[in-house]
Amino acid sequence: MTTFLLIIIYLAFISLGLPDSILGAAWPVMQRNLGAPLESAGLLFMTIAGGTIISSLVSGSILKRFGTGKVTFFSCLMTALALVGFQFSPSVAWLVVCAVPLGLGAGAVDSGLNNYVAAHYKAHHMSWLHSFWGVGATMGPIIMAQFLAGDFSWRSGYMAIAGIQFTLAVILLVTLPIWSKVKTGQMAAGNNHQETEAIGEREAGKPLQVKGVKLALFTFFFYCSIEAAMGLWGSSFLVNAKGVSPADAAQWVSLYWGGITVGRFITGFITFKVSSLLLIRSGQLIALSGAILLFLPLPTVFSLIGFMLVGLGLAPIFPCMLHETPARFGKHHSQSIMGFQMAFAYTGSTFMPPLFGFIASRTNIGLFPVFAVVIAAAMLLSSEKLNSLLKKKEQVVLD
Repeated sequence: MTTFLLIIIYLAFISLGLPDSILGAAWPVMQRNLGAPLESAGLLFMTIAGGTIISSLVSGSILKRFGTGKVTFFSCLMTALALVGFQFSPSVAWLVVCAVPLGLGAGAVDSGLNNYVAAHYKAHHMSWLHSFWGVGATMGPIIMAQFLAGDFSWRSGYMAIAGIQFTLAVILLVTLPIWSKVKTGQMAAGNNHQETEAIGEREAGKPLQVKGVKLALFTFFFYCSIEAAMGLWGSSFLVNAKGVSPADAAQWVSLYWGGITVGRFITGFITFKVSSLLLIRSGQLIALSGAILLFLPLPTVFSLIGFMLVGLGLAPIFPCMLHETPARFGKHHSQSIMGFQMAFAYTGSTFMPPLFGFIASRTNIGLFPVFAVVIAAAMLLSSEKLNSLLKKKEQVVLD
């Protein structure tokens, strides 16, 4: 029963990833069809991410009242309805309206399932869980590309993905009774969570004073900035700067998400033998190398390799950084610090891609590789400063 429930959770994370990557893949065509300025994609992305932040902040009380299963089902249904709204939207203004429930649904699923897996399953499942998010994020552009390449439009692509979301929502609805089978375990985990929250309340204001926390926050900020920017602006860069067709560009960006997916699946096995610190550092170096490859004046095929390298590099960073939080800052502080880290992560994905859209609309989309290199380098720098600080801190304790 536990294994079957885990399969359901993995399916739910596929549904979480599906909508995340299709806006960037479809935008070159959507922009022309709607007569919208380039930076409108940034506004839509910011609206979706803003909804995700809001639902994440209130997810604790909602999950406590309704349970993870019901919240996951309702959130999946909400995203499916929002995607249908995208299909019928006649203007960017209506897309913004539909982007609100799309973001609200995503945030509740993300917070609820991450907490559930952390409480009920072993650590390596976290990497595999985020790998299944990557399955959805990879499938999205592939599906959209098929519609863009054929006689259909981006609207038909959104409707097809909405259909998949509705199917997953039905599966979640039918399997709701399974969640009650582990209700006793949830209640036990809830007691531990309340104890952790009590500690956090007594130490309010202290987590940010812990050495290294601010550097960790910036690392999360830069990570989500480059991950989101690659997904949102990758197709536009390939179409407008490299002369790739919209359909081919969507396929290429799907390989970026595929790199994240495959990388996280492999990471789940590697964590048994390799430290999270080494995985984080190696991933950041690979991602930076991929961004540099995009920047260099090389034939277009090297851009494809660059996208894949960035995806593979980013794969282990996020789950490994989450896993390292208690070890880096102590269990008493980890719950509060985890919340700050997620907030900074969402802030990066909310504001940095639209910022580049604003810059590109007034300069050139060809600056995208420069933006990617700067963000990847900043992520590596903040992470290495954190490692150095923690190493010095450990030596002082040993002395």
